[in-house]
Amino acid sequence: MKKYLAECLGTFVLVFFACGTAAALGCGADANAAYVLTALAFGLVIVAMAYSIGHVSGCHINPAVSIGMLVAGKMSVKDFVGYVVAQFAGAILGALALRGVLGPESGLGTNGLYNGNIGASLIIEVVLTFVFVYAILGVTSKEKDSSVAGLVIGLTLTLVHILGIHFTGTSVNPARSFGPALIAGGEALANVWVFIVAPLVGGVLAALVFKALNADKA
Repeated sequence: MKKYLAECLGTFVLVFFACGTAAALGCGADANAAYVLTALAFGLVIVAMAYSIGHVSGCHINPAVSIGMLVAGKMSVKDFVGYVVAQFAGAILGALALRGVLGPESGLGTNGLYNGNIGASLIIEVVLTFVFVYAILGVTSKEKDSSVAGLVIGLTLTLVHILGIHFTGTSVNPARSFGPALIAGGEALANVWVFIVAPLVGGVLAALVFKALNADKA
């Protein structure tokens, strides 16, 4: 239960601070500074949480990461279900808190389709999530890298956001997308399935490729 509570807390912090940064700054067509600051917010939250709750739960705070760990054989089905429930709960609570602070008109950092194109948005999110989850699997596979894992993961999340914000607002995290979309409603909620399916697919693909490339090291 401590692991699940840690995941709930971590996802709450991610949504409140990182999605809150996106909502407060806005990320319009010319919002280059807002893009960078939002990307940094997501990355820094991961760094902070990795060194705060990482020793309790591993700091997944993302169903795409959890499914990658499951497929890679690094967690049980029971824990996977518990983690995902906790992550979605934390994201919803974070979005509710954001709504109370910023109001529903802020958008709550929801994701959106790239030019209204479902196919392109799916591909973008699968690729971004693949890179993110693969980096996590790589850096957490070696005990000697444990001291810098949080920093590497946070910087990787910053990297994928720097590119992805322009296209979809960057999800790579079904819980992070669902919480704000549920509370904001409207078009964000109608399209949120894209930002649930694509990151999960990206996470599974990352785990499969990682296992294939590291089979001789098992």
